[in-house]
Amino acid sequence: MSLALTDLCRYPIVQAPMAGGVSGPQLAGAVAEAGALGFLAAGYKTADGMYNEVKDVRRLTGRPFGVNLFMPQQLLADPSAVEVYRHQLAGEASWYETPLGDPDADGDDGYEAKVAILLEDPVPVVSFTFGCPAREVLDAFAEAGTFTVVTVTSAQEARNAQWAGARAVCVQGTEAGGHRSTHRDDPQGGLTGTGLLTLVAEVREAVTLPLVAAGGLMRGSQITAVLAAGAEAAQLGTAFLACPESGAHPLHKQALTDPLFVTTALTRAFTGRPARGLVNRFVREHGRYAPAAYPQVHQLTSGLRKAAAKSGDAQGMALWAGQGHRMARELPAGELVHLLAAETEAARAAVSGRSAR
Repeated sequence: MSLALTDLCRYPIVQAPMAGGVSGPQLAGAVAEAGALGFLAAGYKTADGMYNEVKDVRRLTGRPFGVNLFMPQQLLADPSAVEVYRHQLAGEASWYETPLGDPDADGDDGYEAKVAILLEDPVPVVSFTFGCPAREVLDAFAEAGTFTVVTVTSAQEARNAQWAGARAVCVQGTEAGGHRSTHRDDPQGGLTGTGLLTLVAEVREAVTLPLVAAGGLMRGSQITAVLAAGAEAAQLGTAFLACPESGAHPLHKQALTDPLFVTTALTRAFTGRPARGLVNRFVREHGRYAPAAYPQVHQLTSGLRKAAAKSGDAQGMALWAGQGHRMARELPAGELVHLLAAETEAARAAVSGRSAR
């Protein structure tokens, strides 16, 4: 790991920034305090809301942490396809007794304002999802002393991030839960992807930047595997989802190990962008019809998801989860960090022992 990134945390473990209220100050603060790199998710928050959460984390820990930003998205969706999907969801609106959202509502996530705040009052790390910032933005963060990470899903995206001036890339394999962080949503190939170990190898050969590996990682032995493959750190999201400090809905936490939910799939059903979640009724019934239309579909289904959660119906919720979800452990975040670190060290020792024979 580069010296700048190594100095940020004791363990090569990063807590993924999970938007929607999951990765809030309590989780990020507890992870950072335990010696890993905690992350706030600024997506779906106002700029002021993000800033208040940054202050909350600083009250909880004096250790380094990161903030993740969503890149602005080009609105390229076919309006007629969105309208067809609206009709497809009419029965859901009736069932949950809630109106569908307005797909044409302002989808601005406040990117410019958030960047301005983080440049004026810098945090140790800022990462980016759904694209790569312009060189001048990354240069400005470098001048402010902030370490920047761009999430990538291909070797070409990694090359673009290196050219733009990113300090590191987070390599997201298809096993990862939540949204695929593709820089361009391909309507034809968006529900496919490259496995993490293969992708780490491809990106390792394409760029000279430090790599953070993300995708389905739940145990220290898996962290050891990606470190051996060329990553400098491992990013885990689903592993922290069940922690008490996580802001995930209780039904979401329970579903991770519920025998009723046996598999995950990449789907556009809830947001219009490929995202991996537990396969429930909503995914089965609507996934095949959902258009490539983010954030329009996200706005269209927002009320449905909230109504499903309020009524205690996990079958209508977006249950984002990686492929290793059944290995989730309901532990306090700090305890989980220490356990993962111990497992990683034990796996490394076992590998060294076998090599010495």
